[in-house]
Amino acid sequence: MAHIVTLNTPSREDWLSQLADVITDPDELLRLLKIDADENLLAGRDAKRLFPLRVPRAFAARMKPGDPNDPLLKQVLTSQQEYVAAPGFSTDPLEEQHSVVPGLLHKYRNRALLLVKGGCAVNCRYCFRRHFPYADNQGNKRNWQVALDYIAAHPELDEIIFSGGDPLMAKDHELAWLMDALEAIPHLKRLRIHSRLPIVIPARITEALTERFAHSSLQILLVNHINHAQEIDEEFRQAMRKLKLAGVTLLNQSVLLRDVNDNAQTLANLSNALFDAGVMPYYLHVLDKVQGAAHYMVSDDEARAIMRELLTLISGYMVPKLAREIGGEPSKTPLDLQLRQQ
Repeated sequence: MAHIVTLNTPSREDWLSQLADVITDPDELLRLLKIDADENLLAGRDAKRLFPLRVPRAFAARMKPGDPNDPLLKQVLTSQQEYVAAPGFSTDPLEEQHSVVPGLLHKYRNRALLLVKGGCAVNCRYCFRRHFPYADNQGNKRNWQVALDYIAAHPELDEIIFSGGDPLMAKDHELAWLMDALEAIPHLKRLRIHSRLPIVIPARITEALTERFAHSSLQILLVNHINHAQEIDEEFRQAMRKLKLAGVTLLNQSVLLRDVNDNAQTLANLSNALFDAGVMPYYLHVLDKVQGAAHYMVSDDEARAIMRELLTLISGYMVPKLAREIGGEPSKTPLDLQLRQQ
């Protein structure tokens, strides 16, 4: 059960108000959570210069007061370890800073990824796009139209993926405009939306958005990004019920993160909480090697061992696929659960 912090969160009905009511100062976040900053926490404050701190109060309200090791806090709080230049880590780990047109990545044959918006509701410190040049790939109708023209000219595409940033940072009328245009392209079958907003601010799942999804000629899939069961609350479950009634396929992807979810029981709790909310576990990604996030790294062998134990704790249909993404590869790369011989 989540521990509730009173942070004067805005009305649940107004997602834009919640989006604007964010914490951007590490000291303020620690103060609100009644956590005394030790030497290590104080040393990490300036890492917000590397990548801004952004935490909506609606998300901070699910963190445990007084606990510097809270798994939600660990995902968003700045750290001095972000200054470590780790060997093998880069600012573009997936080799995607060269889009085919502004904001459109055609990485896989049958699907293309549209960076709808560059911003996010929350800045996760392990984000593989924390160095991405969003200024060169702005989410606006002019760039969207260029992307739509490319999509229309490539009949091998049958699925479009909305990504970002976070695509649900776009307002309902913007998403409706994009969906109208995509629905007019005959070779498209599916629209997949990858978003953290439904878990960070569940009020983002508005009636207007749900209604638009329900009436789409495309198959709509929502891939949530949830790393820990503590993130899931009743408001999120209600949002997922609305989407399920609208015919949306609900999935989740997580990232395996050191000191956040790097043990089998924590992942089992997450899979159970997801399934109870009507969401199927989909992928568990090993960390993308982005500079500034090496302290979250879990080795491949550790990941395999965790997954082998996870298989003993939950039903097979609730076990996500363990995978990594490699720049330039035509698909994600599954990690075989057979441990390597030492």
